[in-house]
Amino acid sequence: MSDMNAGALKFAHKSDANPSCDFDLVIVGAGFAGMYMLHRARGLGLKTKVFEAGSGVGGTWYWNRYPGARCDVESMQYSYQFSEELQQEWEWSERYSPQPEILSYANHVADRFELRRDIQFDTSVRSAVFDETAGCWKLETSDGEHCTARFCVMATGCLSTPNLPDFPGLDSYQGETYHTGHWPHEGVDFSGKRVGIIGTGSSAIQSIPVIAEQAEHLTVFQRTPNYTIPAHNAPMDPAYAASVKADYAGLRARAKTKPPGIDIDFNMASALSASAGERQKQYEAKWAHGGIPFMGAFGDLMLDDEANDTAAEFVRGKIRDIVNDPEIADRLSPHNVIGCKRLCVDTDYYATYNRPDVTLVDIADDPIECLTPSGLKAKGEKHEFDAIVFATGFDAMTGTLLRIDIRGLGGISLKDKWAEGPKSYLGLSIAGFPNMFTVTGPGSPSVLTNMLPSIEQHVDWIADCLDYMGQNGHERIDPSPQAEADWVAHVETSAGLSLRSTCSSWYVGANIPGKPRVFMPYLAGLPLYIEKCEEIVANGYRGFALR
Repeated sequence: MSDMNAGALKFAHKSDANPSCDFDLVIVGAGFAGMYMLHRARGLGLKTKVFEAGSGVGGTWYWNRYPGARCDVESMQYSYQFSEELQQEWEWSERYSPQPEILSYANHVADRFELRRDIQFDTSVRSAVFDETAGCWKLETSDGEHCTARFCVMATGCLSTPNLPDFPGLDSYQGETYHTGHWPHEGVDFSGKRVGIIGTGSSAIQSIPVIAEQAEHLTVFQRTPNYTIPAHNAPMDPAYAASVKADYAGLRARAKTKPPGIDIDFNMASALSASAGERQKQYEAKWAHGGIPFMGAFGDLMLDDEANDTAAEFVRGKIRDIVNDPEIADRLSPHNVIGCKRLCVDTDYYATYNRPDVTLVDIADDPIECLTPSGLKAKGEKHEFDAIVFATGFDAMTGTLLRIDIRGLGGISLKDKWAEGPKSYLGLSIAGFPNMFTVTGPGSPSVLTNMLPSIEQHVDWIADCLDYMGQNGHERIDPSPQAEADWVAHVETSAGLSLRSTCSSWYVGANIPGKPRVFMPYLAGLPLYIEKCEEIVANGYRGFALR
């Protein structure tokens, strides 16, 4: 009998002995994290329930259906690796997968592993309270249902709560309104319509070229320009796909050695030690390749302002080359650190501003004044629209968790504990909230990496922890306040070593009024993070109290 099966039997015995808990495990969310967590929980023999707010699986890819929605990590790497059969059987049609195909993949996984029978859709969790006497988490759902579980895993995603700023007059607008993070499932046809879009982040950069092709006229309201690198998307090369599948294990192993968890080429040489000609050649090659790997052109781009500016100026030069109107090109050119905000990946974004039916309005110094019944007012001018698209991002990393009334030991609420910024141990658990885990929570590499491998690493760690507890008769696990404080300090120190933490971005919650300014992801990279997680396990779950 394997160790895993032995643990499962002990878990089953413990569950039978504690009838006060309805489930061994409740999972909140049925995106890629929740689905894999359910799969691993079944392997441990745990009685498990998943609550999902949407009507289907897929998480962010279920909700984000805006025009042009596409992954910024190449398809062959943005996928599960826990099943070799799954890796071999699924066929991606494009280099960068569009949202419908990623959602199809999520549904395929749910069907292949028969996950739906343990998922309750159209149900969000209102509250989760730890009952110290019973040793159970007590959960209440949006439909008034109550249940209890020994363990709770929050697989709520990092970008799953849309941010809609409180614009004056918002309710007065009589036209159509849409948010890129909560798009109608039936799609939207903007043909013949005057459309305004607010925001120029990733979802806007992907959707603007597509909307511009449909709309009678598109007006873009830009507060801060963003750097974006062309995707050079194309149909999947069958020979490339075959070569990856012939050695998927090798690709996955190499990816785990790279800070973003992606198998890409990094040139560790200094940009400042290279000649101007060498730098130009390297940047041109990365631009021609496309996408996020652009930041791997030199090893010091995120460590030195002067080195970073060589890359930033290269991109600004590309903008000037692409955009015909010098004034518009200047407005589209960022002047902050490249890579400080998440680098965007696009298809024909800058070229879209050469269209006569696209207008750029810079609102950096003059924010939108208000919405009106027929449109909005900005810079003293009224704009009339048939539809307005809010590409205003998300309350990232913490937003969804804090919308749930989560209470731990002594009735302390997570909202109060995180009043000055999120605190966690490894981004996996929170002191004072025993038997609760977070997948890719604040304090883990999460959004700075390829999310699928990061999700799998977190879920595997949690599953192995639960197995360890089952085999050793432990009922409760809780990180110590000191271990948590030390990890928070380490995350902060790591952030200070990089230029990533030097600008206002959603990484620090700058897009949400009143949100504490804390750099939330772990910046030292996936390999070092995995090493630290493994060290903690090897030392008997150092920093955790087990009983």
